[in-house]
Amino acid sequence: MLDGLDHETETDLRILGCELIQSAGILLRLPQVAMATGQVLFQRFFYSKSFIKHSFEIFAMACVNLASKIEESPRRVRDVINGFHHLKQGKGKKSTPLVLDQNYINTKNQVIKAERRILKELGFCVHVKHPHKIIVMYLQVLECEKNQMLVQTAWNYMNDALRTNVFVRFEPETIACACIYLAARVLQIPLPSKPHWYLVFGVTKEDIKEICISTMKLYSREKPNSEQLEKRVEKRKVALEEARLKAKGQNPNGTPALAAIGGFSPASKPCKFLFCLLLLTKQAFCTSQSTAQMFSFSSFSTRNLFFLLLTCSIIFSRRSHSGTYSSQSSHSPSPRQHKGRRASPIMQLRTERDRQSESSRNSNKKRRSRSRTRSNSRERGRDRDHVKHKHDHSHHWDHRERDCDRSRDHGRSKHQSRSHSGHSHSRHKR
Repeated sequence: MLDGLDHETETDLRILGCELIQSAGILLRLPQVAMATGQVLFQRFFYSKSFIKHSFEIFAMACVNLASKIEESPRRVRDVINGFHHLKQGKGKKSTPLVLDQNYINTKNQVIKAERRILKELGFCVHVKHPHKIIVMYLQVLECEKNQMLVQTAWNYMNDALRTNVFVRFEPETIACACIYLAARVLQIPLPSKPHWYLVFGVTKEDIKEICISTMKLYSREKPNSEQLEKRVEKRKVALEEARLKAKGQNPNGTPALAAIGGFSPASKPCKFLFCLLLLTKQAFCTSQSTAQMFSFSSFSTRNLFFLLLTCSIIFSRRSHSGTYSSQSSHSPSPRQHKGRRASPIMQLRTERDRQSESSRNSNKKRRSRSRTRSNSRERGRDRDHVKHKHDHSHHWDHRERDCDRSRDHGRSKHQSRSHSGHSHSRHKR
């Protein structure tokens, strides 16, 4: 019974969810093993989770979808939703088809998420050992397998027991013995009693009786009404939400409930400095011997008296302005404060500390800017040197080229002069 839900309502929700799984499995033409697996998964999940926080209808669809995959008879999520939609309309009413709108898409996404949630909660341990084959095997040991009426009755009791929590509490061998015991008692078929036949299979009589009582109670209960159960769950959900908000000190609409806290105001919270002063004053009072000695300056020093007066002034000033918000954290005075009021010692200390921190920040900024300018100037100097070196190097090569050109021109001129003198000498000879 999680979240305060009563036992009867939870039992009805379990029965209704298992009935929906069984009926939807019949519509989807699933094997009985798949429907039994879905009901066991449903019971296991809600043994650890609440019906208030999780919709039993959505998780019933998820159990059908997951069980069909486990038992190798997969069905589409759309078919599962259509089956539950048909069951919700009722047998006597006219059936209308499911509209593929945004609500259908939301329901489909919720079913997929619920399937993942079941796998995560169960730790992916979704194997279920069913007592179907065990019933037949035990009846063969008792030499009663030819009695088809006994076999079918035990099988029916076992399918009805899926709506209870016995498949979570007991082993499948114990459930099989209980179904055989109940079917034999109803059909008045004698079974070995010296010794009792169930002792051979390692089952106690107390467990058999408990399973039989849980199964027989199903037939005496009224059929659960889904609408009434949903109203109870919704009412309990609203009550839990109101209790949660009340514990947080809030109204149902989410606003803070100031009246319920007893005159709460942000300015009425004492600061740490005030606590320190109160501790010093208490120490001064404890050191005094009597009331007369306490107020004498011989045992009560001037410093302690100053701290006592400062504490009293702070207390009275905070009481007189308890309805306003304190502006100790801001650097500029609040508009609610009077202009002629002198700042308190705490405010002065905080202002001085803020000024020091601001000056340290400014000095750090100046240092950073100086280092940046220095690095920039160094880089500029390096660039100038590099440009100058390139210029000198190019100028040197220009000089070398000019010298080479001059030497070539001088050689040519000499050659031309020699050739000219040779021609003139030959002419004179002729």
